[in-house]
Amino acid sequence: MARRSIEERLAQLEAQKKTLQARLGKQDRANDTRRKVLLGALVLQRLETSDDTEFSKRLGDWLRRELPGFLTRDGDKALFADLLGPTAKEAQKPEAAEPTAPRAEAQSPAQK
Repeated sequence: MARRSIEERLAQLEAQKKTLQARLGKQDRANDTRRKVLLGALVLQRLETSDDTEFSKRLGDWLRRELPGFLTRDGDKALFADLLGPTAKEAQKPEAAEPTAPRAEAQSPAQK
């Protein structure tokens, strides 16, 4: 009878161990998510309010270069559309007009 209670106790301890491991894994994931959120908040804050324009420009350029390869879902890409779009300077540049062939204008018989 004592052997049975030891086996039962071991089974209970194993179940407790699994429960605690699941709780630890959940806490680790929550901590990882919190770190990512805080790091993202820092990056966005630096982009929006930094007095160091060179740093902000380099950071924005790096994000525009790296994010497209990192983001795989269309919904995720939509979340970062403001960062992935052209920079303010690029948006202000007039687009180069494509050269067009001169049109042959109709000339009146008097102009010929």
